[in-house]
Amino acid sequence: MIIMIRVRAFLASVAAAAMTVSTTACGGGSPSSDPSADRTRLTVFAAASLTKSYEQIGEQFERTHPGVDVQFSFEGSQDLVAQLAQGAPVDVLATADTRSMTKASDQELVGPSREFATNVPTLITPAGNPAKVTGLDSSLVGADLVICAAEVPCGSATSILARKLGVTLAPVSEEQKVTDVRGKVESGQADAGIVYRTDAKAAGNKVEIVPINRAGEVVNHYPIAVAANAPHEALANEFIDHVMSDEAQKVLADDGFSPAR
Repeated sequence: MIIMIRVRAFLASVAAAAMTVSTTACGGGSPSSDPSADRTRLTVFAAASLTKSYEQIGEQFERTHPGVDVQFSFEGSQDLVAQLAQGAPVDVLATADTRSMTKASDQELVGPSREFATNVPTLITPAGNPAKVTGLDSSLVGADLVICAAEVPCGSATSILARKLGVTLAPVSEEQKVTDVRGKVESGQADAGIVYRTDAKAAGNKVEIVPINRAGEVVNHYPIAVAANAPHEALANEFIDHVMSDEAQKVLADDGFSPAR
């Protein structure tokens, strides 16, 4: 009798387990633990100098597009184009110069582009200007100057400015994105650095701005385009429309960008 009771109890527990498995398989269990399972990811490749502005613009876009996650990759424009050429799944490309966008267009990596902002080079030093830098002049002799590499949009602007002023720069390092230049100046690893006006503004009281003659003559134009193989082409176009909107343009202006020309 004891053996029979134990057998019946065992069979009952097996049946209960089977019913639980069946119910879960039919959708009666707990919902998916992945909150992004039903969300659309819009991937935007953007120049490093756009980081602060685009993060805010992305939040604006998400508020008016429920179910959309805007994911950014902020790097030097030249690196973004290279990644796009290697097949990275991208919806939107925004560069810090027309040269990089032209390279992408020549490789048929993007559709038609639209200019949405402009920027100019700016000389910054750490707070207090300990090296007493007065400009792109003899005050830089013996100072640790950091600039962007020539292939980077901010580096190209730096080269153009130096030629206009007739000066030869002797940087201690050349970075692959403008935010790395800014970071070295903010931390005191460099005595001076050439960045964009927007980077100087983003750094706040961590840096001091040193006026540069004719800096306003060197203008970087920022274009934006839908990637040729965008996974979400319609949504990508909507994002670009938003970037051109008054709401987004105000963010850019507040961060130091000038309007498209």
